[in-house]
Amino acid sequence: MINVTERRETLLAAAAGAAAIAGSYLVAGWTPSFVVRPVDQTVVNLTPGPIVTATIETLGEAGHLLHIALALAVAVGLFGAVAFAGLRLAAHTDRRAVGAAVAGGGSWLLAAGLTGVSTGALGAALPAAAVVGIGWLPSSATPSGGDTDAVRDAPAVVNAVRRRTLGVVAGALGFVAATAVGRRALASEDEPLPDAPRSEGAAARLRELDSASLAVESDGLQGMVTPIGEFYNVDIAEFDPEVTADEWSLTFTGETGSERTIEFDELIDRPVENRAVTLRCVGEDQNGRRIGNAVWTGTPIRPLLESVDPQGDCNCAMLRGEDGYYVQFPVDVLAEGFLVWGMNGKELPTSHGHPVRVLIPGHWGETNVKWLSEIELLNVEDDGYWEERGWEGTGEVTTVAKLWDEGVTELGDGRIELAGHAYAGTPGIERVEVSTDGGDTWTDAELSEALPDADVWRQWRHVFEPDGQHEVVVRAVDGEGTRQTSEASGPVPSGASGWVRRTVG
Repeated sequence: MINVTERRETLLAAAAGAAAIAGSYLVAGWTPSFVVRPVDQTVVNLTPGPIVTATIETLGEAGHLLHIALALAVAVGLFGAVAFAGLRLAAHTDRRAVGAAVAGGGSWLLAAGLTGVSTGALGAALPAAAVVGIGWLPSSATPSGGDTDAVRDAPAVVNAVRRRTLGVVAGALGFVAATAVGRRALASEDEPLPDAPRSEGAAARLRELDSASLAVESDGLQGMVTPIGEFYNVDIAEFDPEVTADEWSLTFTGETGSERTIEFDELIDRPVENRAVTLRCVGEDQNGRRIGNAVWTGTPIRPLLESVDPQGDCNCAMLRGEDGYYVQFPVDVLAEGFLVWGMNGKELPTSHGHPVRVLIPGHWGETNVKWLSEIELLNVEDDGYWEERGWEGTGEVTTVAKLWDEGVTELGDGRIELAGHAYAGTPGIERVEVSTDGGDTWTDAELSEALPDADVWRQWRHVFEPDGQHEVVVRAVDGEGTRQTSEASGPVPSGASGWVRRTVG
């Protein structure tokens, strides 16, 4: 049976573990130097593919919260175990300093080992040492042995110990809360946007897209360009790699006539293009919001590929990013790609792959590797990260017409405006058809101006007079005349399908 002293020490150890995590967060923020980051990466790497797929299917966009919660719990447990060892040694020696030293030193070693950052590890070590040092009580301050009978014989002492323990735990939790609130406040402050990329054409392309947007009554519906802060973001882990432009390089390896490494300054001196490209996540529901459009600044990848003389029997390549992500492509498809260092006239943000990512026209967003560091030309085909986990999302995107909540607006004259976006990859969108009677009859919607970019969405708009409730259905037809399929399916394994429906009126 666990006695009172052991229960108390367990509670203090858990509080010390939470305080250590908060201290690390205070010092490092949500960066790779935060002690939870390597734990989270390990959780992601060790989670079997079927569990990943089931989590995405069950929880959808909230699925990533599960693995970060698990990583936090594991990290608290690790630092809590170190603190518990300190408390036990303090009890054995009856010396407070021993417990604090073990908890602090052990937490420092653990944090430094996890992150590789020795000075930042003090952020975890000091709070853990403080909780143990303040919370531990000498044997003279507690009933002998800490057993239940002794506790009943010394109620005043027990109450004092209980108050002391709860006070220390409350202080530790207060530190955790204050750290979270303080860090959030710092993150919410206005910060300057990154410098503009070395291109004068991005602003002109943005103006072109803005002018192509439809005039709709809804204030909340996106136009043709998704602001950087609203662009969806999906990664295999919660922490982005920190790679500076000076540190970055891209290496072509494997089955090549000659290997080649290109650095950032050399890359941005190559011919510059500003392309409007839409990205859509393979894991989103048919009417989900993991889709966005931006003007990307970069350079074509084909000349670089040709310069290394790709060889190998499979005519395929594996792309790898600094975050450990990897995906395979046919070389012919990769050659149509684009190496990007700018987004919407600004430097590519860290969350979108700074310094350099790749964009492959007409393919699911998961294929566009961020923080790109290596392109290996292969001799035989191999599975990418998500293929190993049961997905087949490296193919071309499927056609979709979206109708979100903000796309339904009641006009002043009583009519209802329906508006949204449609996307079909490189074939483009030819038209969007709208039905207000559940699919019995169809009307062509008004479309935004077609752009010269192949891989870009279009806006659509339709106005009708309601006479009660209406089942609205929307579907798109791509530039090759192929209509969006009515067959409904979930995202797994190769993307959602079906028509978007909703009741209006």
